[in-house]
Amino acid sequence: MRPAEPNGAADVIEWSETELLVRDSVRAFVDKEIRPRADELEHGDLPPYDIIRKLAKSFGLDALAKDRFAKSIERQNAGTAGEPEKDDSGGSLSAEDAATMLAYIEICKVSLGITAAMGVSVGLAAQTIMSKGSVEQQQRWALDLLTFDKIGAWAITEPNSGSDAFGGMTTSVRSVDGGGYVLNGQKTFITNGPYADTIVVYAKLDDGSEPDRRRRQVLTFVLDTGMPGLTQTKPMRKMGMHSSPTGELFFDNVHLDPDRQLLGGSSDGRESARSNFTVERVGIAAMSLGIIEECLRLCVDYARSRELWGQRIGSFQLIQLKLAQMEVARLNVQNMVFRAIEMGRAGRQMTLAEASALKLYSSTAATEVAMEAVQLFGGNGYMSEYRVEQLARDAKSLMIYAGSNEVQVTHIARGLLSD
Repeated sequence: MRPAEPNGAADVIEWSETELLVRDSVRAFVDKEIRPRADELEHGDLPPYDIIRKLAKSFGLDALAKDRFAKSIERQNAGTAGEPEKDDSGGSLSAEDAATMLAYIEICKVSLGITAAMGVSVGLAAQTIMSKGSVEQQQRWALDLLTFDKIGAWAITEPNSGSDAFGGMTTSVRSVDGGGYVLNGQKTFITNGPYADTIVVYAKLDDGSEPDRRRRQVLTFVLDTGMPGLTQTKPMRKMGMHSSPTGELFFDNVHLDPDRQLLGGSSDGRESARSNFTVERVGIAAMSLGIIEECLRLCVDYARSRELWGQRIGSFQLIQLKLAQMEVARLNVQNMVFRAIEMGRAGRQMTLAEASALKLYSSTAATEVAMEAVQLFGGNGYMSEYRVEQLARDAKSLMIYAGSNEVQVTHIARGLLSD
């Protein structure tokens, strides 16, 4: 991204020419490969993974992932894993972050679920293994996830824990004679759960040392599909995000080898999970922007063509107000996305409170815009033939996904009140 010409106020940023080329290329892929199959995806008849793999190959994401993975392993073996990756742009990260955001924005305009499936597999499952796992564990599991050769799931949420992810966690592991652990419990609302090849699971350690279950240590494990005692359910039927398969996981005396499957040794898994929460919530801003932009585009086109009482409805002041408010929301959320990318390039990590603020505002804005789009379309907007109906259902999920918006309020307030 490049700054706009200074005008005495705060800098305004915009997409660079290269980034716009990326956007247009992804948009062309979406129009060719995803829009024609939107109904299959929406009805749950088509799992998204072949489309995701085709996207990765079409843009060389798989080859790029292999190259970056090889360099990461080389640095770790050389003992320089903590050194920042050099980048000609002057920041600590490359332009890939902007390209990823752009891809998410364009895909979300048609299929929010595909973005969710991609983000969980790579951004949560693979990155947890990369950050907590040994070189051997990374080689065993992470590369196949980064290239989308395999699909990953990231399992924290449980039926009775809700927003109290760690305190209410009841899934547990206990050590057994002869070494190793046995895992028991249940996870729910797990993105990619029905089809995942690799599953990152968080569980409480039940070793008798801590009587208060809420305070027990959280350990992180990697499971492979097909393990004895592991059950992956069929996709759950949801209000929206139908192109993102969501399921439940059941663990019935699943035997785990600590040398092979325990990530991060005995370190508590809460901190790595919180780091993932930050990344996930920043991604919600990009997903929200995609929905807002698509709703606005559809509404502008409809306002130009739809006639009432011999006039195009775009000439009515109330319709103009709706469009203007959508544009304000678009600008605000776009600026949040720009801020997240610029912070990354400057080598600054967004705090959990800041990421929660992005998530709270952007998801609320996307939902409000989508519902107003349905209202603008009137009766047509309530029909599934018109895409604003799907966008409204998808947008609502963003207010719950990655932590409910009520929880975001708590994180923001704690950030403001902390010393």
